[in-house]
Amino acid sequence: MKHILLYIFPLVLGLVSFLFAQSDFETDTVPTTAGDLQMTFIGHATLLFEFNGLAIHIDPVSRYADYSKMPKADIVLVTHEHGDHLDPKAIDQIKKDGTAIICTQTCAEKLGYGIVMKNGDVRTVQGIKIEAVPAYNLVHKRDNGQPFHPKGVGNGYVLTFGDKRIYIAGDTENIPEMKNLNNIDIAFLPMNLPYTMTPEMVADAVKMFHPKILYPYHYGDTDVNKLLVLLKDQKNIEIRVRQLQ
Repeated sequence: MKHILLYIFPLVLGLVSFLFAQSDFETDTVPTTAGDLQMTFIGHATLLFEFNGLAIHIDPVSRYADYSKMPKADIVLVTHEHGDHLDPKAIDQIKKDGTAIICTQTCAEKLGYGIVMKNGDVRTVQGIKIEAVPAYNLVHKRDNGQPFHPKGVGNGYVLTFGDKRIYIAGDTENIPEMKNLNNIDIAFLPMNLPYTMTPEMVADAVKMFHPKILYPYHYGDTDVNKLLVLLKDQKNIEIRVRQLQ
């Protein structure tokens, strides 16, 4: 009996810890002219937006949540094909009849389905305006000289909820196209090396389009405090740090 308990106890403890983590996601609520937007920060680049009864999953990945227990998706947005952003298992667990899977061409090829959006495309899906914008590397490259994220392959997305425009950048650097972003209320910008941006790059990106609220995300082991120092004079930008390593 003692041996059985020694075997079972770690399993129970692990399950309790996992369930606690599932319920411990941070959430912010943002009022819009069309209702409240609830943003749940799952981890890394994985987010859940809930708005007027819609569940919108962004880059759902199983390592950050048990998607068998997550809300069924009305919309899934996938920024690009890397495994920390595209997880077919997680998508299978949350899709239902009528779920719109918005993704890149490469993601659709890997999934075998999906509504492809290319950089510059605009769609309205279940009442939500979705704009696909560029996301790529200029500086950070693999040993063979290939950018970690080549131009034209991945997407960032701008979503409109009532009077609020939310920019989810995907894996990108401070690319020139960011100067074309207009009236961004909330921005999610990635900040970890060698795949995305340094704090200095994020600060430069912010100065291109001046979001009202900035969430650094996908930041790994990067010291977020460096970004706070770099942007200390940007009084009109609120920086919110959440558990999105």
